[in-house]
Amino acid sequence: MEYTSGMVVISSAGHDSGGWFVVTGADERYVYIADGKERKLASPKRKNPRHIRKTEVSVDITEMTDKGLRRALNALRKQSIAEESEKLV
Repeated sequence: MEYTSGMVVISSAGHDSGGWFVVTGADERYVYIADGKERKLASPKRKNPRHIRKTEVSVDITEMTDKGLRRALNALRKQSIAEESEKLV
């Protein structure tokens, strides 16, 4: 699986399960993710790629702050919840 910087992912395992994150980098074995609150852009969390799910969304994190990242992820989460509730109706 290819992970690129700025890709939005959802954690599917661990204590942060269900959390929304952005990929800050990747190597052969791990993906590095941040959410701007618990894990800042300056110190991302190392995560096994098998423990995250990709979304179709990506954000530009080149000049983003942690506060901007939190706002972007919250907006995406709310939009996703609204879309899912519309599907149920």
